Amino acid sequence: MIDSHCHLDLLASKKDLNTALERAKAAGLTRLMAPSINPHSWQTLQALSSEYQHLLPIDTALGLHPYFLSSNECDLKNGIASLSQEQLLKGQLSQLENAAAMRHSSVKAIGETGIDGHIKVPLKLQQQLFNAHLNVAERCTLPVIVHHRKSHHLLLEAFKQARYLGEGVIHAFSGSVEVAKRYIERGFYLGIGGTITYERAKKTRETLGYLLEHHFDNILLETDSPDMPMCGRQGEPNEPCYLNDVVEAISSTFSVAPSEVIATTTANYFRLFGIEQSHV
Repeated sequence: MIDSHCHLDLLASKKDLNTALERAKAAGLTRLMAPSINPHSWQTLQALSSEYQHLLPIDTALGLHPYFLSSNECDLKNGIASLSQEQLLKGQLSQLENAAAMRHSSVKAIGETGIDGHIKVPLKLQQQLFNAHLNVAERCTLPVIVHHRKSHHLLLEAFKQARYLGEGVIHAFSGSVEVAKRYIERGFYLGIGGTITYERAKKTRETLGYLLEHHFDNILLETDSPDMPMCGRQGEPNEPCYLNDVVEAISSTFSVAPSEVIATTTANYFRLFGIEQSHV
């Protein structure tokens, strides 16, 4: 069982990471993907990957998350970036390109990147940043880990405009069947997490039912630790060990054996990130 999206550096600020990883291993997890949010994040995650390799393999990704662009990097009042702020972002993108070119052995993807229509960071700036990530991913033949919020139309248009031919995963997917189809047609996988543990998530469950029947090979499991708590665990930091809640929700809602959910999503993970499954 693999958690395809957990922010271990952020989890470490809320819980003892060694204990959390031991709990994850005891719960049946065999591997983790830790996307980054900025240069400091990806450096920290690479160090954690080396430090905890005796417990679990930790894959990492290189990215500049739009949500974590601080007010120092964006002129939120005017909706544009100043010259000095643009230079700062160019500097970070240069760091991204260099880190991807001389990547640490743990790096298996570019991300977390994406477009968020719910934050104050100017959409034009987010789109430029996202396109830059796509260019890096294509040059390095690495998949992308994509964040979305009220932005499926913008992401699909960006893939089209950039003529992006690579693969990736749409993190925390909660869209319709039609939107899911459009991503899958482009070779993308869809991350399924704690949202489906809530009975009120009817649209997401409806889409998941379709995916399980027609595109089981395009599903990954995730927690988004320490965020997106599972139903019944609200108010506490999320952890990779709670991935079993997602498996149980899929199994009980759609009558799919937990072993099949785990085996299929594990194979999907290795295929997407280009890892030989014997290396577990």
